[in-house]
This record gives sequence, C-alpha cells and structure tokens, in this order.
Amino acid sequence: MVTIPPYLQPGDTIGIACPAGFMSLEKAQSCIEAFKAWGYHLKVGRTMGGDSTNYFSGDDKTRLDDLQKMLDDDEVKAVFCARGGYGIGRIIDKIDFSIFRKKPKWIIGFSDVTILHSHIYSNFNIASLHAPMASAFNDGESANEFVQSLRNAIEGKKIRFESVPHEFNRRGEAIGELVGGNLTLLAHLVGTPSELKTRGRILVLEDTGEYLYNIDRMLYQLLRNKKLQKLGGLILGGFDRLKDTERPFGSSAYEIIRDLVQDFDYPVCFDFPVGHMRENFALKIGIGYKLKVGKNKIVLEE
Repeated sequence: MVTIPPYLQPGDTIGIACPAGFMSLEKAQSCIEAFKAWGYHLKVGRTMGGDSTNYFSGDDKTRLDDLQKMLDDDEVKAVFCARGGYGIGRIIDKIDFSIFRKKPKWIIGFSDVTILHSHIYSNFNIASLHAPMASAFNDGESANEFVQSLRNAIEGKKIRFESVPHEFNRRGEAIGELVGGNLTLLAHLVGTPSELKTRGRILVLEDTGEYLYNIDRMLYQLLRNKKLQKLGGLILGGFDRLKDTERPFGSSAYEIIRDLVQDFDYPVCFDFPVGHMRENFALKIGIGYKLKVGKNKIVLEE
C-alpha cells in the first residue's frame, strides 16, 4: 500500500532547495512569488542561490545538510527541488529518511530528482511528485496549464490529462501505479538500493540532450534487467535536444523504443507532454492511474 503524503493547504510551508545543480536566487524569484500568491509560506534553503563557484549548488555535505533539514523540519509540508542537473546520486545513500518515513511530505521535481522519486517509492512505498521546477515559472509562465498542474497536484485535485495520438501508439488500457522519470537516471539506478520496481506499473520515460546511441544503450540496460517486459503500460514523454554521431545512428528515439517493445502487449503512448520542455504535466509517482490509449485520444487519469 502506497502512502500518500498530506496534500497542502494555503498557509502551509514549502521548503525550496537545490540538492543537485546550481541555480541563482534571481532565476527562482518568479517561482517564489507564485508560491506566495498561491497562499504558501516558504523556507528557502542555503543551496538556493548559494555561494558555489562550480556546477553544484554546494559541496556534497552542504547539499546533503540542506535537504536533510527540509526533510526533518516539521513545519515544511513539501520539499520543492528548484533545479535538477546532477548531484543527488552523490548524496542519496547518506540521507536519513527516518523522520520522513514517519511523517511523509511531498518531494517535488524531475530530471535528477528521479533518484529521490525512485528511492522513496521502491524502499518506502511513499508517493512523490514528478513536476515542473523553478525555471518553468519564468517569463510569465506561472499561469500556464503545466505549472498549474503542479498547484492542482499538491492541493489534492484529481488528475486527468489528455494527449493527441501518435502514429507509433499501441492501443489499449492499463491500470497501475505510475512510476518512472528520466531514462538516464533510471538506467543508472539499476543494481543500486534506489532501483525502480516496474512490474505491473505504468512506466513514464523522458530524456534530453543525449546521443541516440546512448538512448539505445540505456533502454537495453532496462530491457536486460527485466524492467520493460511486464509493464502495465508505457508512456513516452519528450526526448528533446538529442544528438547524433557523424555517421548517423539510423533511428530516432521513438523508433528505437517502438522497435524495442514491439513484442510486448501493453499499451504504449508516445509524445505525452512530460519532460524537459514547457509541456510538462505534474504526475504523482506511486499513485494509481488509468491509461487509455485510443484511436483518437489518450487519457491518463487518477
């Protein structure tokens, strides 16, 4: 049985931290102002716009301590990761989840935050939120449907998303707990204590900036570890800004995936609006969903 953290109400406190890559406080200001306009109080961690001089928002100890403080703080009802990038894998095994397990709270983010989603779902059966992060609020975008889906999710509103058909879709219906996130991270988690459970689940995959041959390699890593064979359903989000070699790989990311899962019988949805683009709906990891891939419409709903 998956534990669902308490949903938020206006007046609750959201903690904002950067447990991975650096982000300036200025670039998170629109996000902070939007949360306040929604009625929430904020606690801004020391890694948010810290004094780092390199890629990370602080050294490993600083990032670990900041995230740990947010997890342990009874006033903080949700931990919003302002940015992904890389870095959580360096600290995940040192995080003390004992207080968090007794009093779960929403962990929010995507990309590198996939590690947290997978770890707490697979080890503690606690739900979390794969959702837009701070940069999604910039340039007047805080009112768009994707950012608003984050607000709806933390406030407990039932989720129902629709997507347009894709020529590679495989029709069908599936009911199961939704899991997944960034393909690169999920492949790297195989064989670790954070490895994702996928059997019978609806798996979401997305990625950005990778070489096509590496997309292929990571998918085979999941296939060889039996992560794709017994799914309830498969949702493919954005695979954007991908790179090719001088001698072309010969297949697009979606063609690679289509061919890899062609012998399985679960429904498959391509080009769902989730990933490293503006089109990034908030999805509750660990929550039961119904996926219907039809001829004219795709529906994903709680």
